[in-house]
Amino acid sequence: MTNSGPLPHVYETVIHMLVTAAQDHPDQVAITCGDVHLTYLEYLNSVEQLAHKLLGLGSKGERVALIMENSIDMAIAMFSVHAGGAQVVPINPLYTAREATYILKDSMPVATIYHRSVGELIETLPNTGTKVVSGGTTFLKRSTNTDREPRTIIPIAEDLATLQYTGGTTGYPKGVNLSHAQVSINISQREAILPTKNQSETIVCVMPLFHVFAVSMCLHLACYCRSRLVILPRYHPKELCDALQREKITILPAGPTIFAGLLDFEEFEEADLEHLSKCYSGSAPLPEETLRQWQSITGCFILEGYGQTEAGPVLTYNPETGIKKSGSVGVPLRGTEVEIVDIADYTKILPPGKTGEIRARGPQIMSGYRNLPEETASTIRDGWLYTGDIGEFDEDGYLYIRDRKKDMAIVGGYNVFPREIDEVLYTHPMIAEAATIGIPDTYYGEVTKAWVALKPGMTCSEQELITFCSNNLAKYKVPTAIVITTALPKTTIGKIDKKALRT
Repeated sequence: MTNSGPLPHVYETVIHMLVTAAQDHPDQVAITCGDVHLTYLEYLNSVEQLAHKLLGLGSKGERVALIMENSIDMAIAMFSVHAGGAQVVPINPLYTAREATYILKDSMPVATIYHRSVGELIETLPNTGTKVVSGGTTFLKRSTNTDREPRTIIPIAEDLATLQYTGGTTGYPKGVNLSHAQVSINISQREAILPTKNQSETIVCVMPLFHVFAVSMCLHLACYCRSRLVILPRYHPKELCDALQREKITILPAGPTIFAGLLDFEEFEEADLEHLSKCYSGSAPLPEETLRQWQSITGCFILEGYGQTEAGPVLTYNPETGIKKSGSVGVPLRGTEVEIVDIADYTKILPPGKTGEIRARGPQIMSGYRNLPEETASTIRDGWLYTGDIGEFDEDGYLYIRDRKKDMAIVGGYNVFPREIDEVLYTHPMIAEAATIGIPDTYYGEVTKAWVALKPGMTCSEQELITFCSNNLAKYKVPTAIVITTALPKTTIGKIDKKALRT
C-alpha cells in the first residue's frame, strides 16, 4: 500500500524548525516543567549556549550521549547536540552499568550530558568523553538577547542526527543511524495524517525522552506547531491526571500501559478533560478493550500507529480525519510504501487478507546500523526495511499487526530481547542452560519469564537469580519469574525449544 500526496512544510533540520518558531513567535511559551516556563526565544538562546559549549568540546561530526531524566534540560540538550553538529545518543538513565557501557563503547561520544541523579553510575562508566552535568534547569538561560537571527546552525539535512540504540537478537543493542533529513521528513509525514493547530496545542510528555516515541510525538511535534510542551518528570496516574486538567492538555501521546493505568485510577472518571481532543498511541499494541473504555469515558478516540526506530520512527497511523479502525494501526504515511510479503519468499507480495512480513520503504527509513554492515544488509534489502513484524492489510488499506517474526517482547512499551536476558543468566556461575520468553500480562502487555537448568550439584533460589538479573538489567527487562528445572526442552537438533516453553 502506498500513500502519495504533498507534505506540509519540511524543515531542513529540527534546528531550522526551532529557529523558525523562535523568529515567528519569540514570546510563545514553548516548555513547561513544574513551575518553570520558557518561551521559544529563551528555548533557542538556551540551545545555542549549550551548543557553543559542545562545539568547544569538539562535538561537530561526533556523538554526544544523553543520560537524563525528563526535564527542561533534556529538551534543551536534545536540540543543542544537533546545533553543535553532533549525533545525539539517548541512553536510558535506568540502565545498569553493564547496559550503558556497551552503548558508550560502541558510540564513543566526545561528551556525555547527564542528570546528577545518575552521577554515581556515570563515575563507573568508560568512554563517556567530557562530562557535562545537568540539574534539571541548568541549561536554561534567561537571556535578554532579542536578536532572533540564529548565531549558529551547524547541521545540514544529510548529517547524522540521532544514534538510537534498540535491542538486538544477538543480545547486544544495535545503534540506528538517522539523518536530519530522515527525522525531519517523518515529522511532516506525521503532521499530514495527524494535523495540529498552530500555537493552539498543549502537549503533555510523560513518555521518557530517551525513547524515539516521545521525541517524535512530543518534543518535535510541539515545536513543529509552535505550541507548548508540558514535561512530566515521570509517570504517575494522579500526577498525569492532574496535569491533564490543570494544564488544559489538548494532545496526549502515550503507550498503552499509560492509558490502561489512567483507566484504573479511581479519580480519572471524574476528571475534567474537555480540552483533550487527540490521543496518540504507539510503541506497543493497544488492546481494543482499552480503546473502547477510553472512548466511553473521555469521548476521545485513541489513534493508534505503528513504526520502529529503524523507520524514523513512524510508518502508519489511523488518520485524524476519515475512517478510524480499532485494532488497526492505520494506513501508511504519505510518501511511504508498506507491503506484506511471504515469509519464505520475500519477492512474493501478498494481497489484502493474507498474513506475512511487513516491509516498508520511504524517505524516513534509517541509514543503517552503526558498525554492523551485515545486520544492515539483512534488514534493508533493495531499499526495503524488513521489519520482522507480521501483519496484513484489509481491503481498505488498513494495516493490522498479527505477530512478530523476531523473538522479542514488548514490556510496557519497551522492546525487550530475551536473548539479552539469556546472556546475563549464562554469566551466573551456577547456570548451565537458560531460556527467556515473553508472556502475556494484563497491565504491561507482556512481561518476561525465564527457565534455567543448574549445573550438576549446584543449588540456587529463584529470588537469588532475580536479584542477579536486577543487578545487570534495567527493571523492565528483569524476568517476573524464573523457573528452575533439571533440563530445558530441546528440538530434534539439540537447540533449546522456546516454542515448547510457550505451551
